Amino acid sequence: MSVRVHGFALRGIEAVPCEVEVDLSGQGLPRTTLVGLPDVAVREAIDRVQTAVANAGFAWPGGRITINLAPADLRKEGPAFDLPMALSVLVAGGALRRGRGSADGLDRWLIAGELALDGRVRPVRGAICLAILAREAGFQRVMVARENLAEAGAVEGVQAVGVESLQQALGVLGGTDAGVTAGALAATIADPEPDVDFERVRGQMGARRAMCVAAAGMHNLLMIGPAGSGKTLMARALPGLLPPMSLTERMEATRIHSCAGSLPPGGGLLVRRPVRCPHHTASAAAMVGGGSVPRPGEVSLAHGGVLFLDEVAEFPRSVLEALREPLEDGFVTVSRARGAAKFPARALLVAAMNPTARGDLRVGGSSAMDRYLERLSGPVIDRIDLHVEVAAVPFDALVARKPVETTASLRSRVLEARERSRRRQGEISNAALSGAALDAAAPLDAASRDLLRQAMAELGLSARAFDKVRRVARTVADLEGSGGIRPEHVAEAIGYRLLDRFRGACGSLAAAGAGAAAVR
Repeated sequence: MSVRVHGFALRGIEAVPCEVEVDLSGQGLPRTTLVGLPDVAVREAIDRVQTAVANAGFAWPGGRITINLAPADLRKEGPAFDLPMALSVLVAGGALRRGRGSADGLDRWLIAGELALDGRVRPVRGAICLAILAREAGFQRVMVARENLAEAGAVEGVQAVGVESLQQALGVLGGTDAGVTAGALAATIADPEPDVDFERVRGQMGARRAMCVAAAGMHNLLMIGPAGSGKTLMARALPGLLPPMSLTERMEATRIHSCAGSLPPGGGLLVRRPVRCPHHTASAAAMVGGGSVPRPGEVSLAHGGVLFLDEVAEFPRSVLEALREPLEDGFVTVSRARGAAKFPARALLVAAMNPTARGDLRVGGSSAMDRYLERLSGPVIDRIDLHVEVAAVPFDALVARKPVETTASLRSRVLEARERSRRRQGEISNAALSGAALDAAAPLDAASRDLLRQAMAELGLSARAFDKVRRVARTVADLEGSGGIRPEHVAEAIGYRLLDRFRGACGSLAAAGAGAAAVR
């Protein structure tokens, strides 16, 4: 007797349909054969599945058993095939004889789950991808571990059922057990308060302004200042300025984290924008993704949120260079001999560094600062929209008692600016505007064009920096409530380009700053 159960395999963050086909033959010595390009983890599943079936109180069929994982040219990885294999063998062996246990009933299900030796069903990566595949392929139901039910049940148009054991899974197929449905789960978790409030930040009015601009337009930001000036504190406060995630953003971010196995147990859709803070010893593969089986890296795990690189100059140059394409394109393509995987990677980059290797400009002077900045290549700097100087906080600002603007107050202005851009161009952030869309959203009047022409001539701005100035100026205008871009908006945007690759032509960073001030 032959039985077919539908499962899935992951290719990047995309779920690919797979079929688990089982054929029982009563002739020959008892033997179980697994074919269909399984990896080591899937081949090991045979012993695990047999033990789980026996401990769940079922008999493993005798004779020769052939299990085929189709399509045969797709590499099968991970433990997600445990439950489909066990169910297909049991159904083929006659464990179900009525109702939805027929082959026709099985065709309506997509099933995934890992089996423990005692028959319990454990969660697997990519349950939300399985549910999305079911909706797109026309399946009516998905069966997953109870811990995966919240994320699978978040996909509309598909009935998700959670099971805790192999016995319960067989009962669901036979119609004797309803399992656990997504509607029985707890309500969505409330969005928590930000970890750090801007009222803790003393002074730094210029950096506060730059934070608002970055949050309003999703512009990449680099802060340069001595140790202890508040760079890390402001970076931790920045996520509190960002608007709530839309449903589309939550779905996409959840898919990435589910495929990476970083969702909390029993968690559904992410309700908070992700914030990733990799250490400067991270490899290029850890940052942008990789491995023999491509997995998302830190820049993809930060998709829709913030990627914070503290002490960015201490990261290996190869790691920073690997970020060039994700910062520009908003996605990462990881190519391997077995195929390619594409991961979304549109995150807000926030980087911080000291002016010199010693942490203070007073040690070594401007020459030491220029040498330290050389660790960041021109193309990397070119892809960062805002370059902000963060000075040491004076004593009077530290002991001042006057009220400081809070995150809630700053966030209200950011949300108003985001709403203006949304009404103008939809869900596309100002930082992602390009081509005709940028020309339509950020037209320059004659005075603004003359100012930008002077800046390009005197400061050596690149063509990429030209577009970034226009995008930032558009965001500054949105924060000011202006429908059009005025020269003062362009001047502020030019002031954020102090560390472009032109600085070598200026002689030093100090000269570059003086040149930018002259333009303003």
